[in-house]
Amino acid sequence: MPWLRFTLHTDTEHADKVSDALEQAGAQAITLIDAENKPIFEPLPGETPLWANLEITGLFEADIDTQALDQQLTEQLSAEIMSSRRLEPLEDKDWSRVWMDDYHPMQFGENVWIVPSWCEPPQPDAVNILLDPGLAFGTGTHPTTSLCLQWLDGQDLVGKQVLDYGCGSGILAIAAAKLGAAKIMAIDIDPQALLATQNNAQRNEVTDFISTHLPMDLPDAGFDMLLANILAGPLAELADMLCQALRPGGQLVLSGILPEQTDNVAKAYSQHCDMSEPSQQGDWIRLSGTKR
Repeated sequence: MPWLRFTLHTDTEHADKVSDALEQAGAQAITLIDAENKPIFEPLPGETPLWANLEITGLFEADIDTQALDQQLTEQLSAEIMSSRRLEPLEDKDWSRVWMDDYHPMQFGENVWIVPSWCEPPQPDAVNILLDPGLAFGTGTHPTTSLCLQWLDGQDLVGKQVLDYGCGSGILAIAAAKLGAAKIMAIDIDPQALLATQNNAQRNEVTDFISTHLPMDLPDAGFDMLLANILAGPLAELADMLCQALRPGGQLVLSGILPEQTDNVAKAYSQHCDMSEPSQQGDWIRLSGTKR
């Protein structure tokens, strides 16, 4: 079926109103993209940030009455927003197939692979994590997650008690389970992340090893390993609490840190741990260490 794409420019304040108007007018799909090419990196859990200036696109069936559509939107939206409107035909494609083709199995270290559900594992005997792009952060495509997976691939996790703080999609918890960890506590403040972790753990057949919790459930001590892929600010603020959860000799890996934030985070953890040299991928830093 051919389609028509109706695009409007707006800002964060009016984004909901524009989206609602397009939906009421019969849009089959609505997409919000950045109008100024300003990237947003990992948001805080529970946040859904938007760019200041947006392009909002509604996808309509090609036989829609475009004059009536224009009139309906004109009655609901300001003249300024409507002056930016653009209506254009869209090539008929299997858009779900196009979206899926953007994602392929990815390797981290020697043995860990992230494999979308519609792909065959390139190495069936490797540590294959079945994971599709979704709402919760952490599908291996971002350097902060990649850095953690590469680190995990080089560790001995057999029989370990692991804490994944800020679990997102559960990708690190699942990797730990498949690498031999005995028990993983996955913690996040966002219920959506906990649900995503549970669903992904079930898909990967590791639900017996992973439990999901809110931060209030964090015990005082006893973990052999801490995984925390969040943001530099919370990492520094939570250093005392997270280090307390580690047993002496326990390992930690921290990610979500920009180069200019490295010293501050490392200083917070060096009060409790012997820290290794930072590792960098793109614009992001990974820190690791061992509790004294």
